[in-house]
Amino acid sequence: MVVAAGLGLALLTIGLLVAPKRPEAEKLSPYECGFEAFEDARMKFDVRYYLLAILFIIFDLEIAFLFPWAVVFDRIGLIALIEMALFIGLLVVGFVYIWKKGALEWE
Repeated sequence: MVVAAGLGLALLTIGLLVAPKRPEAEKLSPYECGFEAFEDARMKFDVRYYLLAILFIIFDLEIAFLFPWAVVFDRIGLIALIEMALFIGLLVVGFVYIWKKGALEWE
């Protein structure tokens, strides 16, 4: 740990000492897709962006559970088929719930 910390500090120090320091107006100006920033960076976002992103992650991660199950499907038997049906059923119930609550509506 001491060697790693020492090496990190040494590299940072060398970078600070050796790197050219020529600040220009162009380098110090804010950059946003090739043109000047037209709004404040602290503007408020609608909560629905985050809600939709979280819902996408939740319902997209089910695929991560389906792939390993599908690979070993012929070896795990009927019990695993029933468990996966319950898992998909719970996801469908959750999806119907958020659909009915209007979480997927975009106005």
